[in-house]
Amino acid sequence: AARLSMQASKLLELPYSSSDDDDWDMDLPVAEQDPVPPKLGTFSQCVRYLAFLWNLFFLLLGLLALAVGVWGLLAKGWLRGERLAPLGSDPMLLFVLVGLGASAVSLAGCLGTLRSSPCLLRFFLGAVLTFSGLEVLGGLLLLAARHRLRDALRDALLLCLLRYQEEPDLRFLVDEVQQSLQCCGLGSYRDWEINPYFNCSAAGAQACSVPASCCLDPRQNGTVTNTQCAFGVLHLGDVAASTVVHLGGCVAQLGAWLRGQAGGIAASAAVLVLVEATGALMALKMLRDIAPSGMWG
Repeated sequence: AARLSMQASKLLELPYSSSDDDDWDMDLPVAEQDPVPPKLGTFSQCVRYLAFLWNLFFLLLGLLALAVGVWGLLAKGWLRGERLAPLGSDPMLLFVLVGLGASAVSLAGCLGTLRSSPCLLRFFLGAVLTFSGLEVLGGLLLLAARHRLRDALRDALLLCLLRYQEEPDLRFLVDEVQQSLQCCGLGSYRDWEINPYFNCSAAGAQACSVPASCCLDPRQNGTVTNTQCAFGVLHLGDVAASTVVHLGGCVAQLGAWLRGQAGGIAASAAVLVLVEATGALMALKMLRDIAPSGMWG
């Protein structure tokens, strides 16, 4: 009995070995081990913070454009079913679509940056590349069809003249163009006769008139615009009308203005593409840091 007790005490005094547990851990499949996130360097951290701020800025811009579009539709009664004209012709719809697209893409960029999500970053990268490709394609098509732009511009202005009283957005646009370029109508001030409200056969007070934005001095040396400064001008001859309104049309003036602004338009398009390319490069950098071996897998 004494010998058995001595053997038991020796067994208890033996040091505990963890080699068996180590062997068990080493036998675990690789898929069951917790993944270790890659440690980002200083430059990668800076890119991450910059990408988040970049996308946050455009997210706010997208929400602002969306708010302006929704406010415009509400103000004109679209969302309450009070308008009979088709919704697709409303310029405010463009703000809504641009705001939704920019907000969705920028939100994906923000969340993908914060959560280091390859899926969201790939979605953001794909959306930016798609938009950039469409913009480049649209620019090339406009360049190839530049000789037809005059006819398209004339058709657009003709639509604005026809729906001048019905659409506040088109009215504002036409007034701004006529006041800025000092023009009236398409080819001349008499083009306003096609408008059912300004036509000489109309029954309203605006019959045989043109908008106040055609007047040489719509304020007439005052602070408030005189909305009746061009009333009855279509009854007058060209010589008498020239003392009240601008006789020249806006198509030629607008075409000349666009040709003069071609450099600025090209520079703006280049800046837009550069901004999108910067966002895409930052997304690519983060994807390489997060999944260097299987970025597209």
